[in-house]
Amino acid sequence: MNTELKGKMKKSRKAYITFMKSGMLLCTALVAALTLFLILYILIKGVPNITWELLSTKPSYISDRIGILPDILNTLYIVITTLIIVIPLGVGAAIYLTEYAKNKKIVAAIEFAAETLSGIPSIIYGLVGMFFFCQFMGLKTSLIAGSLTLVIMNLPNVMRTTQESLKTVPQSYREGAFGLGAGKWRMIRTVVLPGCVDGVITGCILSIGRILGESAALLFTAGFAHAMGNMFEALTSPGATLTVALYVYAKEQGEFEVAFAIAAILMILTLIINFSATLVQKYFEKRRKV
Repeated sequence: MNTELKGKMKKSRKAYITFMKSGMLLCTALVAALTLFLILYILIKGVPNITWELLSTKPSYISDRIGILPDILNTLYIVITTLIIVIPLGVGAAIYLTEYAKNKKIVAAIEFAAETLSGIPSIIYGLVGMFFFCQFMGLKTSLIAGSLTLVIMNLPNVMRTTQESLKTVPQSYREGAFGLGAGKWRMIRTVVLPGCVDGVITGCILSIGRILGESAALLFTAGFAHAMGNMFEALTSPGATLTVALYVYAKEQGEFEVAFAIAAILMILTLIINFSATLVQKYFEKRRKV
């Protein structure tokens, strides 16, 4: 009787394991198929509409010409400005919270606040940015106001990613550096940061993807003008990024071919960013093993 019961239990367990494996395989296949369909659909609809004239000219209502060069430059300006501000702030805050802060309650409160900020909808950031940066600080609708809003949006992600990377460095490395007579900052600079630089850089690269894909916050703060100028002039003027231009051409003007072309460009840039993040992480992992 015990043998028969054990045999039934083994069969039911095998059936359960088979069912769970099949379910997980099905979920994986659905996610992969959906991702592949989305990428291929956008590329097929958008790539044929990408022309050199579209990429290298600015829009002109007189000659009825559509160009996205100002939008590409504005996107580049916002990415550069946001990274210049957010990386030192995020990495510095993470280093302080992980290596220097001694009050665990304050650290836990700051971490909770960062996690809460990362979950707030971007349109709320845009509303706050519009009232604070554009009106209260007098920056008006401009790329610099949009960049500062994106800094607040991306700061929690950069900080938390850096924190998790710093925590992966074994405590014995720190103790060894102290044993050799290194000071606190020297230990962080020569031992801790080189040991987790792959995670820090990966987090910073992935934050570029979020900056590129943001539109709701920039509609309130950066505007959607198609003016073109150098970086310092453009930062104090309103301007549309690629995502905002996509919204304007699709929703306001009904230019769906141009919208799909911009979507394909954004998709290609996103794939390049994710691929670059993977390569950087693998490179530093190999370098660390050597």
